[in-house]
Amino acid sequence: MVPDTPETPQAVEATRIDPKLLELLVCPLTKETLEYDAARQELISRRAKLAYPIRDGIPIMLPEEARPLGD
Repeated sequence: MVPDTPETPQAVEATRIDPKLLELLVCPLTKETLEYDAARQELISRRAKLAYPIRDGIPIMLPEEARPLGD
């Protein structure tokens, strides 16, 4: 059995976020839509300058868990 690596279909599928979920999610601070960064597994709020992590396919929408974006 081949382990899950970024090249295997199982790993690629696990890193995808449901597009319908992305349409519903907004930044909890600005209430604006978010950008999905698949490579970093984050949801980006440009106005709040925060990147919300996605862990095990679950967006963590807590500002205290978000990473500040550099300018």
